[in-house]
Amino acid sequence: MNKKTIIPVIIIGIFAIAAIIAFNKTNQTAKNGNATNNTLNNNIAETAPAVTENKESEVREFAMTSFYEIVDDQPKPQYSLKEIAVKKGDLVRIKIIVTKGMHDFKIDELGVYADTKELNKEYVVEFTADKAGEFIYYCTKPSHKQNGHWGTLKVLDN
Repeated sequence: MNKKTIIPVIIIGIFAIAAIIAFNKTNQTAKNGNATNNTLNNNIAETAPAVTENKESEVREFAMTSFYEIVDDQPKPQYSLKEIAVKKGDLVRIKIIVTKGMHDFKIDELGVYADTKELNKEYVVEFTADKAGEFIYYCTKPSHKQNGHWGTLKVLDN
């Protein structure tokens, strides 16, 4: 395959993944009878929590992309999901796909880190939200956090 063929195939693949995520979100919302404001443009999906053995803690699963875009001739790295809310004690599972650039994922206060450097590969970051509060998740690559590559994890006290 030459470069002229590979790039469109990759772009189509990204759109297919986004459509599958959006379709799964729509089906889950319909099953739960809930309305949603998430859009396809954000490539965000949140699945309904599955109850674990401990009836008070849940598995909370999220999906997002990590990428950059050029704004005013400058790269603007970012996550498609800017805020995540869970309950203290929940098992948090975040699926991250890097679609452009080299990135990672870190939450200092919870000791969470994942190097998500390979393009179009799904990385799964899993941890227990054992502290209540608001925590910043961000990319540690030089100048990424300062240029907007971060989001907020809200851990609500039960």
